[in-house]
Amino acid sequence: MTRLRQALGRLVRPLRSRKVRVALATVVAAYAVDRGLNVREELILTIVSVGVAVILGIAHEDHGRTSAGTGSVET
Repeated sequence: MTRLRQALGRLVRPLRSRKVRVALATVVAAYAVDRGLNVREELILTIVSVGVAVILGIAHEDHGRTSAGTGSVET
């Protein structure tokens, strides 16, 4: 039971990061649109582009927070 809990903990630990959650949501949304709906390729590229922009925004925010010396970064 403890091995199962440790394995699940290792799988779930990266989800604490906002960047990982955004990346996962972006990939899932793009895959769902690609497989489930009959849409143009531009929509998939838009979803991925917005996901990348949000991830870059989070990274920029985190860098600003650490360079300002306001404490630890919440990823």
